[in-house]
Amino acid sequence: MIAFLCGLVIQVDLGSCVVDVNGVGYLVAASTRTLAALPNPPEKARILIETVVREDAILLYGFSESAEREWFRLLTGVQGVGAKVALGILSALSAGELVAALSTADKASLMRAPGVGARLAERILTELRDKAGKMPGGSSGGFTVPVMATPVGSIEADALMALAGLGFRRMEAAPVVRRIMEASGPDATLDAVLRDSLKDLAR
Repeated sequence: MIAFLCGLVIQVDLGSCVVDVNGVGYLVAASTRTLAALPNPPEKARILIETVVREDAILLYGFSESAEREWFRLLTGVQGVGAKVALGILSALSAGELVAALSTADKASLMRAPGVGARLAERILTELRDKAGKMPGGSSGGFTVPVMATPVGSIEADALMALAGLGFRRMEAAPVVRRIMEASGPDATLDAVLRDSLKDLAR
């Protein structure tokens, strides 16, 4: 199995690149995030690799950092998430954003990725929510988001829905709303939480 490639990046295309290692050109599929991090051809680079062996092919998937490779492995373990969809998710969301989306049950953020519909997004949330805090970008990686779902019909859920209607992304608004809810305690009201959240988010 190939763990990484170190060679000249001689070509970068949409969704893949070619790495020349001692005269052998390896075609490596990658997220837009990894491809954007590569040097301009022809320059040397080191790319982490996940090797997938199929009956008809040996496929290489490249990553600029180990966190992205770990997320790729986790995502492709979900039924219905193939390598192409996993790379699409990793192109749309960083490791920290993935943790936030899973921890706050933010289905809309997952659906920004090509190939992820409502049903698949729900499956990803269901299967990976409890694992998010242990992944890179989670509590061990400096991006801490409590691993809990927002109860439907709660003040918190209503506030997040209202803020989304005003153009704020859920992963941006959720930590703010949760902090204000905790500070307000049992006396929290929807109007007060919304008002204080807007003040914080407008800074």
